[in-house]
Formats: sequence, structure tokens, C-alpha cells
Amino acid sequence: MQLTVEPDSAGQRLDALLADSLGSRSRAARLIEAGAVTVDGRARPKRHVVAAGEVVVVDDAIEQPEAPADLGAAVTFAVPYEDEHLLVVDKPAGLVVHPAKGHLTGTLSQALERTNPAHRPGDDGWRAGLVHRLDRETSGLLVVAKSDAVHAALKEALQRRDVTREYAALVEGRPPARTGTIDAPIGRDRRVRTRHSTDTDNPREARTHFAIAEAFDYYTLLTVTLETGRTHQIRVHLLAIDHPVAGDPEYGHADRLGLTRQFLHAQRLAFTHPVTGAAIAVESPLPPELEQALDRARAGER
Repeated sequence: MQLTVEPDSAGQRLDALLADSLGSRSRAARLIEAGAVTVDGRARPKRHVVAAGEVVVVDDAIEQPEAPADLGAAVTFAVPYEDEHLLVVDKPAGLVVHPAKGHLTGTLSQALERTNPAHRPGDDGWRAGLVHRLDRETSGLLVVAKSDAVHAALKEALQRRDVTREYAALVEGRPPARTGTIDAPIGRDRRVRTRHSTDTDNPREARTHFAIAEAFDYYTLLTVTLETGRTHQIRVHLLAIDHPVAGDPEYGHADRLGLTRQFLHAQRLAFTHPVTGAAIAVESPLPPELEQALDRARAGER
């Protein structure tokens, strides 16, 4: 895993910076102490205070058991846009983006790195340059770079907020306004360490915009746009205004409207191509299970 320290992350300890990506601060500390983490090419202690622009690389292979060579062989996904520089993936719900504890194989990044002519140009292939991520049970669009230069350019565009990430979210109840912005810092929850919330000791800037797309008796379909991209941001922010995402087992109520996961879908991705300068806009229709839940909401079901 490689990441560039964003300006709003500067000043954090190295182990705190990596806690979200690696699942816990203790795991981050173990990898740092094992020499699996470098900052600008040099090993640093866990107490190292990161600066904006530093490149942090994590090699967690030391804690992974031996696994089959083709780790992403069973993974399927759609590719609605692709050229020689990048591709846009339509991720199904249930697919983990990066390997992590409990999900060492069968991830999207591993599938993209397979020897597959449709997704790997040239004889040498490429390492999947995922620019952002989606939660396991969130479906929809992700952009992937095919070179370090394109990856860096897309990350910079994301930090400048020049990438449009639009989601469809069905929420419980109805917001009091047709449009709104939720501006509330997010971090790891003080009490439940597997969750993120606005009740945190390490708040990070987070803003989410929403607009009502369709209103029903007990639910509302929102169009949600991210200005920042914190872990679980949409789910946390909508819970914070008392309108949790329908079917969300972590931040709301599971099993609503026949849902087996949260009703959250990354439906539109738009950005300027970092090489050609062309305007790229890709859309993804709602998956069938979300369409069925929407029909139940329209029918007045709880």
C-alpha cells in the first residue's frame, strides 16, 4: 500500500496516520516495528510525525500466510470505461477493495493485478493504482490508474476536489430541507473502535452534500456528493443528522426493505483526464437488489 500524506493529515504520528487503512493502530505499530513501513524510502519509528507530501509505503506481506498465486481469480466486475492510461471499475457489493486482515485474497486490487490482457497492458503488467476506495458492501464506480504518474495526477485532482463522486443513498425518514451540507469532522469512534463517528479524539475535516431525489412515506432517496473522502463518511454523516442509510447494519438498521446491505451506490464519477484533458463522466445504474428495495419504499413499505 502506498499513500501520500495530505495537508490535513500533517502533524499526525505515523501509527495514527496508518490506523484507518490498516484496521487498527496496534497493527500499524507492529508493521512499523517490523520494518515494513517506509517514509520517503526510509524506515521511521511509529512516533514519527508526518509532513504533507511524504510518501508512506506499507509492505504487509510479512504477516500474510502463503496463498494461491492467483489471488483474484474468482473476482468479477464490470469496466464501463478504459483507455491506455486508466480505467473505471463498477464494483459489486461484497467485494473488498484492498487486502486486509480477514480478507487476504479475492480483492479488487488483486484481481486488477492478475495477468489479464484486458486489464494489464504490456508484458510487464502494472500494479493496480486505486485512487480511492469503497466500503465492502457499497457498490459502484472507482477510478484506477495504470501508471504512477496518472495515479499521482488523479490523487492531486481528488485533493483539489476536482473529481465528482456522486452516490445514491436511500435513508430512513426525510431530511427537513431539499438540499443541505453536513460539515462535521470524523474520526475513529471514542468507544467503538471499529466504527467512525463525529464523537472522536482525532477529528478530520469532512463535508458531505445531499439533495432529495425522491421522497416516500418512510424513506427518502438522496443524491449525495462527497467533498472529502473519510472512512464511512456518508454513512456516518447521515446517521449524525438522524437519517441513517437504509439497511446499514453498522450505522443504522439491517434488513429493511429486504436489503442485505446498506443502500449506498456510487452512481456517477466525473473528472478531467490527466493525460488527454478530456472530460470523463461515467454512470452506473442501480443494482437489481437496490431497485427492488426502492420499489418497496415507493409502495410504502417500512
